[in-house]
Amino acid sequence: MARYTGPDCRLCRREREKLYLKGRRCESPKCAIERRPYPPGEHGRGRIKESEYLMQLREKQKARRIYGIFEKQFRNYYQAAARQPGVTGENLLRLLETRLDNVVYRSGLANSRDQARQLVRHKHFQVNGRTVNVPSYRVRPGELVEVRQRSRNLIAIHDAIEATENRIVPAWLDVDKNALSVTVTELPARTAIDTKLQEQLIVELYSK
Repeated sequence: MARYTGPDCRLCRREREKLYLKGRRCESPKCAIERRPYPPGEHGRGRIKESEYLMQLREKQKARRIYGIFEKQFRNYYQAAARQPGVTGENLLRLLETRLDNVVYRSGLANSRDQARQLVRHKHFQVNGRTVNVPSYRVRPGELVEVRQRSRNLIAIHDAIEATENRIVPAWLDVDKNALSVTVTELPARTAIDTKLQEQLIVELYSK
């Protein structure tokens, strides 16, 4: 599968806000948004006509980049959210938040979603005692995500725990950092998702 290999900071600059793709770097003065708060490219500082379509497109692109998802996969998530009862936008965010790589990141066992995705790919995590190496695996309420026994001394995981010590863990996750495990207690409500997204704009874009 193809993957983005360019600089993450360029994506943040494109959206004109921090997407927290680089872990601790995003909270330091080295963050690209702090130094160059304008879009990349020759015309980055030029004036842009903010049309309704552009606002919807940028919101969709922002969501894709935050969660590290490609276009086809994101559209599939939207279609799945539209089929579920309830508010489509909230359903979409709920599906994205319960991805295995996002659960690992939210629990503080990884510095960023990119790192969480790599750790999952390398088979360092188990779900209910079974090794899962698919970052998009949907973690359901009651399922236990934990670091595999052979990976418990991994430096990257312990560094992430130390670096994210002050990170606020969402209420829908029950984290035991001593046991290197996290349990999804319930599906996240919209108020429990702090991602700065206007999901209604995404729904409007795909509804055209």
